[in-house]
Amino acid sequence: MALWMEAGSEPKTEGEKADLAAIAAIKESAALEFKEKGNQYVKMGKKHYSDAIDCYTRALNQKALNNSDHSTILANRAHVKLLLGNYKHALIDAEAAIALSPTNIKAHYRATKAAFALDRLTEASFFCQAGLKQDPHNGELKLIMKQIDSRQSERRKREIEVAKSVAAAKNLVSAITNRGLRLGKAMHQELSGKRKPMLDKDNVLHWPVVFLYAEVMSSDLIEDFCETDMLSVHLDMMFSESCPPLEWDQERAYTREAVELYYETGSGVPLSKKEVLQYLLEGTTDPQTESLFVDEDAKEDSNQGIDEVRGSVKYVKASEKQTLLDVLSHPQLVIPGIPVFYVVSKKSSFYKEFKTRNWSAP
Repeated sequence: MALWMEAGSEPKTEGEKADLAAIAAIKESAALEFKEKGNQYVKMGKKHYSDAIDCYTRALNQKALNNSDHSTILANRAHVKLLLGNYKHALIDAEAAIALSPTNIKAHYRATKAAFALDRLTEASFFCQAGLKQDPHNGELKLIMKQIDSRQSERRKREIEVAKSVAAAKNLVSAITNRGLRLGKAMHQELSGKRKPMLDKDNVLHWPVVFLYAEVMSSDLIEDFCETDMLSVHLDMMFSESCPPLEWDQERAYTREAVELYYETGSGVPLSKKEVLQYLLEGTTDPQTESLFVDEDAKEDSNQGIDEVRGSVKYVKASEKQTLLDVLSHPQLVIPGIPVFYVVSKKSSFYKEFKTRNWSAP
């Protein structure tokens, strides 16, 4: 009997040929039946999608249909997988359907939809254009082609924006590094609104600077403190006679002639170039873009400078005649994201506590 013939052997008798023809007909009939049953399950709704996939798979497993019918069933199964959100496997089925029948427009459309859902825009565009060559007036393909073009345009714009942000951040890191400054983990971001330093066209750094009133831990933010400005310039503005006294300053101790500025040294660990870049680009790029800006030299310096800046924590008094850059260049200072100064008053009862080191920042 033909049923017991070894695989690959050819039928020799008319009886064997008849048996094989009958088996092929049975398989073809079964495959078509499974296909129709699968179509019915699709129409019955989402609860029956898994049954539809099972029927289409059974139809394919019969291996009794021509390439065109086989392609149709694969495209149908891709359709159900799209409905279920299984885009990766939908794309596999749709590609296989196209390989069997390049004129299968539904297969092209479903491959396009799956690739688009996976954000594989180059593939989506390829499948869509191939389908439009077969059917230039296909409305569904035209519509999704517009969506692909729109998303590609948005991506190009985003890539341009990212490239600009990356270039600006790299220039900023170079400026910080060339000045011998060390940037550490960002602190007090709730006070600074996550503002970052910026480099102007004349290669001058501008910093957001936090003034912390150590006595009560309230704060002021100077959004644009030029590195060449002396500290006295901003103190003159903040504590001028025309400015109202601080609300919490019951002793009226915080006057222009009484305030002093201190900064913290011996704490913090300097970030690597890579980490500084990540900090500066925070909020401007997607995590996936990190590979665009991580240079080899940025990978190699992750521990440079740590030992030389570690030490006991000290509060160093800043001279009002110093520029911001003078202060930030202190060899034991690690800038906590942005510069932070502690403001105290010689007239305040808190002053002695601060000076005798009986106080530490919370």
